[in-house]
Amino acid sequence: MLRVNNRAVSPAISTITLTAAVVVMVLVAMLYTNRFLDSRMAENEFSTNKQFMLTTSLQLDDIAWTMGRTQTIRYSCRFAQVVFEPAILQYSLEISNDTGWQHVFTGETGVILFNMPISAYTIGSNYLERIFPSSNGSFIQDGPSAPVSHVYVMEKLPMAAGNFTRVVVVPSIRMLQSKIGTQNYVKFYLPMLEDGTNLWLSQSITLTSKNVTQYVLSSVNQVRFKIEFPKEAEGFDSSFFPFQNTLQFGYYSITVELPPNSVVEMYAGAVSVSMGLHI
Repeated sequence: MLRVNNRAVSPAISTITLTAAVVVMVLVAMLYTNRFLDSRMAENEFSTNKQFMLTTSLQLDDIAWTMGRTQTIRYSCRFAQVVFEPAILQYSLEISNDTGWQHVFTGETGVILFNMPISAYTIGSNYLERIFPSSNGSFIQDGPSAPVSHVYVMEKLPMAAGNFTRVVVVPSIRMLQSKIGTQNYVKFYLPMLEDGTNLWLSQSITLTSKNVTQYVLSSVNQVRFKIEFPKEAEGFDSSFFPFQNTLQFGYYSITVELPPNSVVEMYAGAVSVSMGLHI
């Protein structure tokens, strides 16, 4: 004689329950897998485009000193965006001779930023990695092979301009020293980045040399460069630009001692930076 269990679940209901549980587990696994893959893709994209920003820095040196020269550098990204932030640093130059200190030059420059949202990829607040140059953090680099821009990774939180893990290309100064006979010559090169025509038609940066301004000064014993931060309130302050130079009263400065009665030449190359201008 068969016994009837009134509390038993019918085969149809149990099948539906098991199927629903399996579907939920599959969906959870898919969600986790997608998030894991997205994080790995974002990490790979960030690593790849560090090389792109280094290439941009090197191209800047090729373009800044030849008026009219243009170069487009292309990149590919899904999570991040490359932007140009104008008028973010202010460089000034003073010289010292027998009559005392004299102001020579003041100019503003922008920087190029590869912005990766921290929701896609984060390393940690206050993270700093120097890419180029890798060790010397001075904003004045000495020698014919010295760079005219620094490339580094910076994650600074929070910032009014947005919370990103950034790769930064920021202009710096190259110094060259030479001697002809008994006369000492010292040359300084500084690219000045300005906003160009931003069409956003492609993932690319177009650099165009606009002009080169030359300053020639005689009988110079010392030069002093200073960096100030016009957009300090937005977080682009001395902590965002980690130059290894004297920091006082909220700005960086460095004084270079020269042989007596040196001739100083300063070259400021204006370079237009256009985003997505396909050429």
